[in-house]
Amino acid sequence: MAPPKLVDQVSAVARLRHLSIRTEKAYSYHIKQFILFHHKRHPKEMGEDEIRAYLTHLAVNRHVSASTQNVALASLLFLYREVLKLQLDRIDDVERARLPTRLPVVFSRKEVATILKRLSGVAQLAASLMYGSGLRLMECLRLRVKDIDFSYAQICVRDGKGAKDRMTMLPARLKEPLRLQLLSAKLTHQHDLKTGLGEVWLPYALATKYQNAAREWGWQYVFPSAQISADPHDGKRKRHHVSESSIQRAVKDAITASGIAKNGSCHTFRHSFATHLLEDGYDIRTVQELLGHKDVSTK
Repeated sequence: MAPPKLVDQVSAVARLRHLSIRTEKAYSYHIKQFILFHHKRHPKEMGEDEIRAYLTHLAVNRHVSASTQNVALASLLFLYREVLKLQLDRIDDVERARLPTRLPVVFSRKEVATILKRLSGVAQLAASLMYGSGLRLMECLRLRVKDIDFSYAQICVRDGKGAKDRMTMLPARLKEPLRLQLLSAKLTHQHDLKTGLGEVWLPYALATKYQNAAREWGWQYVFPSAQISADPHDGKRKRHHVSESSIQRAVKDAITASGIAKNGSCHTFRHSFATHLLEDGYDIRTVQELLGHKDVSTK
C-alpha cells in the first residue's frame, strides 16, 4: 500500500493534535506554498536554509504582515517536527516583517449604543455579547447551549485562544434576549431531529466516545446557521454556527451607518469592554481574567 500523501499526513496529525479546522487549512496552505516556492521539492530534501529562504521571500518580496509570516513559520515547524519527525536547528537570520505597534481602537459608550441600535437579530445579540462579556468573535459564535449559566449570570468560554477555558460575566440585560435566541435555536434543532438530522460538530473525538452527544440539546450552538452543511471532518450533514463573515459585515455596515470614523471591528467591542470596566473601577487583574489574558496588553 502506498504511503499517504503529504497533505493527508498533515491533516491527520493536525486532527490528532486537536488543531482547529481553520489552523489546519492555514498550515496546509503555507506548506503547499513552501513546496511550490522550492519548485515542488519534497520537504525531506530540504531544511533550515530553505525555510529561511522562504520566510525571507515572504517578508522582502511579498511584504506580508508579521502575523502572516509567523503563521508560515509555525506551519513549517509543525510540518518538520510533528509530521515528518525531523528536528531542526534554530531558525535564525530570517528577514522578519516588523510587527507594527498600534494602540487598540476603543468605542465610547455612546458609540457602542449607537452601533448596537443599527444592528438587529443575531448580529445585534452577538455584538452585545462581545461588548458585554468581552468575547472574541469566534468565542461568541462557538458558544454551546450548555455554556450559558443564567442562574450564576456567567458564560463559560470553552477552548478559547491558547486552548484555555475561562468564565466571564453574562450581563443581566442580555438574559432575556439570550433566552429568546435559545428558544429559536431549540425549535430549529427539534425540526432537524424530526428530519433525521440534528447533529453538531463535537471537539476532541467526543462524538466517538459519546455517540448520542452530537444530537443532544446542550451541545447545540447558541447561534446556529440557517443552512445545513457538510462537516469537513467526516462529510456528515450538520448544522454549524453562523458564519463569522456575516457578523463582521453587519458590524462594519453598522459602524459606517453610524457615522463613526474610527477603524473599528467586532474585536473593538472586546477592547471597549475592557476599557469601560477599568473606567468603572474594576481591578486590572479581574479584567485580565475575564479576557483570558496572561498579559493585559495582549488581545
